Amino acid sequence: MTAVLAVDLGKTGCRAVLWTGPDSPGHPVREVPGAPGLAEADGVSAAVAAVTAAASLGDGLSSPLPAGRLDTVCVGAAGAAADPSAARSLAELLLDALPTDEVAVTSDAVTAHAGALGGGAGVVLAAGTGAVTVGIGEDGTFARVDGWGPWLGDEGSGAWIGRAGLRAALRSHDGRGPATSLARAAADRFGDLDRLPATVGHSANQARLTASFAPLVAGAAADGDAVATGIMRDAAAALAEAVVAAARGIGGTDPLPVALTGGLIGIGAPLLDPFADLLRSSGLPLRVTPALGDPLHGARLLALDSAGPHEPLVIRVHRTAVPPP
Repeated sequence: MTAVLAVDLGKTGCRAVLWTGPDSPGHPVREVPGAPGLAEADGVSAAVAAVTAAASLGDGLSSPLPAGRLDTVCVGAAGAAADPSAARSLAELLLDALPTDEVAVTSDAVTAHAGALGGGAGVVLAAGTGAVTVGIGEDGTFARVDGWGPWLGDEGSGAWIGRAGLRAALRSHDGRGPATSLARAAADRFGDLDRLPATVGHSANQARLTASFAPLVAGAAADGDAVATGIMRDAAAALAEAVVAAARGIGGTDPLPVALTGGLIGIGAPLLDPFADLLRSSGLPLRVTPALGDPLHGARLLALDSAGPHEPLVIRVHRTAVPPP
């Protein structure tokens, strides 16, 4: 029996699931709050705390493990691609913190790609609080687009949409911008708009807080608010641009599968309809396809397979056997 703990560590939430055999459907997923990203200040320590909390042997992850140990742990972590040294530090710390002899850490975008396309060629857009697009070609060619974090990138992401919506709300509140229902939505969600900058600024995770407003922006767009509609179209354009760039980066002439993953995809038609229109007008042979699995499935796949095209992007650490005295 092989016991594998797969972890999807994002900026909003950290999910973990335990598999105890090749045909196991997996135990119930445990979810705890996420971490701000490995590249952020104290990002590694926050990641360790989140993963160890999600890996608690209670509340759904309890299982009779072989000799009380896990064969391997694989973590897809936000920020791992931007800071490989932090990813290695996370792997080493988790090796000491968890009952396992192997820990693999990679970007959450890589686990999302592996899960969505089963390790095959194509492009995967992972859009949640942040946004990153990963392409892998038939020959293993790798392309990563955006994922630069909430202040310099992640264009079209939940945090990006939410921030644009809050800015529009404040512009309307000031009389500098057009009237929009987002002003009322922001007041209902966060309170007095005059205190909104302080509310956001004092948040321990500003990206997560602003991303929580994205569904309200999408809802306003669905109800016909012109300002919200413009924000959603701009977000769709940014995401489609990233997909096209990744597709060009890996090449290929056959219809290239494009899978969409992440919590932002559930935001629905105000984002996905203009996104699909822009892909069709790109002139590239792109085919939007349902994701085969989620990042947890991808983490499980990478935990068990060290020979696939994703392997150069995975950092693995092993416990060194201590010789008997």
